[in-house]
Amino acid sequence: MEQVKGQVFALFLFDVAEAIDLSAAAAALGGGVRSKLAPKPATPAYVQYQEPPLWFEGAVADLVPPDGFQAGFKLFDYGVVSLRLTMEFSGSWPDLVLTSNQLVENEALERYAEQTCADVVARLGGAVQQPRLTFLSEDYLVFAVHEVNQRHSATGLIEHDGDVIASVLRGERAQLSQQEREEILRHRISYLADDLVIPSWNATFVYDTPAGSHAVLEIAEFANSQLLQFRYYDDLLDTALARIYAEMQHSSSWYDSLIGGHRYARAARRVHALFIDVNDLTDRTENALKIVGDVYAARLLGLIEARLGLDEWKKNVSEKLKTLDDIYRFAVERVGMVRGEFLELTVVIILLFELVLFFLGIMK
Repeated sequence: MEQVKGQVFALFLFDVAEAIDLSAAAAALGGGVRSKLAPKPATPAYVQYQEPPLWFEGAVADLVPPDGFQAGFKLFDYGVVSLRLTMEFSGSWPDLVLTSNQLVENEALERYAEQTCADVVARLGGAVQQPRLTFLSEDYLVFAVHEVNQRHSATGLIEHDGDVIASVLRGERAQLSQQEREEILRHRISYLADDLVIPSWNATFVYDTPAGSHAVLEIAEFANSQLLQFRYYDDLLDTALARIYAEMQHSSSWYDSLIGGHRYARAARRVHALFIDVNDLTDRTENALKIVGDVYAARLLGLIEARLGLDEWKKNVSEKLKTLDDIYRFAVERVGMVRGEFLELTVVIILLFELVLFFLGIMK
């Protein structure tokens, strides 16, 4: 039976704060290494983080990983903590399927990750800026195969072991349908004839050297951190829009209507402030990684993002930002209308007052 060797990575990402001061975090934990993305092609390229995240070995924070794993974590400046559990693997393809089945939706690992993240955030102290009351989370698996006792090209590996690779990505021990197999395997990318990356919504399979696999791992981790951020922005905008609609539909008092439309003015200020804040945050998130000159890395990132459905989350946020902009314009126009009506009413009252004075003979 064909034997494979490699590594399995379990990623658990948490949105913990508005931002993390990485310099303060390094000081609080006494270490940390700035992460770099090493492009696969040996050509001039510009692939780097705008603000490189900090990587910590688990021992720095006294982490006790689950049996069979090594632990480490990464801090992104936009408020995301990524816990990485690494397992060395050696065995048959069915063994890898069994490992996948055990790791998918593993509640024990999820509880460990949540508690570990809470401990790390507590140790960071003041480095965590505007911490969240509750943490949004994402989990993701990367199966990196470095050696197969019978070396294959990317095409040969799909033909020979495509069924089992599809099962690994789904964590299913039962045989998948032909339709599901084809759906999983058609989303793939290779740079050389003998390397392969197959991403899906919950896991990625990599057939490459350790260095090449690490580059894929970094990109998959970054894409998941973006997904987490846009999920947060989507929730934030849903809550804000519901509150703004309620405020603007609430019946106004005569004072509110006559003295300048205070309700709409307040709504306009809040909407404008939220619009600027979220726009700034989304720009910072989207520009966190610069990929120039490395077409393969850009294609790989785009493929992983597509499998995660990140474009849909970005579209949702963009549409809600447009709605905010429309509400702001409506509120500003409404304030202008109310104030115009108030001025007209003021003029009418003054004229009536003058007429009363004239008929009383007080004013000539």
